[in-house]
Amino acid sequence: MMKPKLRRALVWAAFTFVAAQAADADAARVGVLSNKFFAETAADFNANVGGHTFTGIDVSSAAPLLATLTANYDALLLFEDGTFANAPNVGNVVAAFAATGRPVVLGAFYDQDRSDAPPATITPAPHGWGALETIDPNTTDGNATPYALRTLNASTLVASPLTAGVTSLTSAKYAGGNDAKPGTVVVAAWTQPNARGRVDPAMDYRVTGLACVIHVAIAPQYPSIGTVGVDFGGDFYRAWKNSFDLAANSCIVATAGSAFGIPTLSSVGLALTALLVAAIGYLARRRPVQPPRRR
Repeated sequence: MMKPKLRRALVWAAFTFVAAQAADADAARVGVLSNKFFAETAADFNANVGGHTFTGIDVSSAAPLLATLTANYDALLLFEDGTFANAPNVGNVVAAFAATGRPVVLGAFYDQDRSDAPPATITPAPHGWGALETIDPNTTDGNATPYALRTLNASTLVASPLTAGVTSLTSAKYAGGNDAKPGTVVVAAWTQPNARGRVDPAMDYRVTGLACVIHVAIAPQYPSIGTVGVDFGGDFYRAWKNSFDLAANSCIVATAGSAFGIPTLSSVGLALTALLVAAIGYLARRRPVQPPRRR
């Protein structure tokens, strides 16, 4: 029969391991997809956005295989710097990735290659993002990135994992130009309206079936193309970290635009949890029955 001390030690060890697995579920492997500045943005985020790992992926001429993405990444960041002809192929595979339940985060200048961006003012003309346009949170505002000042309107902030700790965000020109779709949860907006005179979302997300797509409407590559404190500022890295934290939690929220739900365990953690429950039940059944006391 297992000794009580050994039994308690095994139960405590299993509990500690499962708790560690739950904590580790918050870390995400993020694939950074772009036609330019993918390596630089991945390196910058690895240095300044804690808790996750970022790997740059060049999609300028070829789209990665879905099997490769699902095997190596828990979430994707997609943006571009200048439109490119391979965008529809990339959008198709990213949409398929999202359909597996793995979140996708978008950044500027994603909007400029959307099929509803104005071809007269964007060169080369927009190519569209294929199937990804059916599940992304925003359309363009008919103008796309306005190359004008954008400042976060603090009064629009909604309590959300995306806005936690974010109080300010500024962009001299590489942000905004979007219009939220029906069903999109907007948790922060720019002070300046979009080209249609409506709210220009700064941070929002949309859930379609298993797919969750988050949009942070500022250029993630800003540190490579601008100067902090001059061209952009405020809680830039916190806003991006929040988006990957939410992605790491599979976009699970207690209610729309509020707080995180219970983090999911890895497959190993789930298996060990089941074993732990079974072990506790088995040990409880093995507990010796005490004979009745004599009066």
